[in-house]
Amino acid sequence: MHIVCHMMSSVDGRSLTDGWHLSFASPCYEETAATFKADAWACGRVTMQEISHGKDRDYPRGLAKEPIPRTDHFATRDASQYAISIDPKGRVAWKSSTALDSHIVEVLAETVEDDYLAYLQSIGASYVFGGKEDIDLKRVVDTLERELRVDKLIVEGGGHVSGAFVNAGLADEVSVLLIPLVDGREAHPSSFEVAMNKWQKPAYLKLESVQTLDNDVVWLRYTRKA
Repeated sequence: MHIVCHMMSSVDGRSLTDGWHLSFASPCYEETAATFKADAWACGRVTMQEISHGKDRDYPRGLAKEPIPRTDHFATRDASQYAISIDPKGRVAWKSSTALDSHIVEVLAETVEDDYLAYLQSIGASYVFGGKEDIDLKRVVDTLERELRVDKLIVEGGGHVSGAFVNAGLADEVSVLLIPLVDGREAHPSSFEVAMNKWQKPAYLKLESVQTLDNDVVWLRYTRKA
């Protein structure tokens, strides 16, 4: 599987766009992301909650009448594209089985509630397990490739998810849209973040291309150095 981490960043490396007031930023991101023609796209829990427009863990209780086995569940295997939701505790309350015209695949830890699994089954969504308490991204990637034939995955954030893929050595390509502004807010996360207790080593990259886009945006594309 070919994995691309595609992020949008201020000049000082910040990734949250609130307060930027730039109408071109989001369309630029979506247009460049579409050029990768990925079979699946992945985001973390915070981003997926924004996409779902649902409240945290706002799903029905009592749906599970008995314990549900912690085995992967695929409601469909022939979707044109998959939305991979990295959501270990099962907090995203999807309203349907699709997000932005992509079939939802929740990536969960085995500690997730039975009711959440029952809820996902009831709306026709899929889910896979990435580990008992934490998510083993290599295991998830192998499952997506084996079971759903995902050949290209684009990781779209946030910073912790993108950082986790890079830190695990899974990112074949790093793509950054450099937006012409300095954010300056020290509390805002960077485009790639890894907790110190999980950090392995720097990820060394090779510059493949530099492209100047409209509105003074610079598109940097790197591949992973061997």
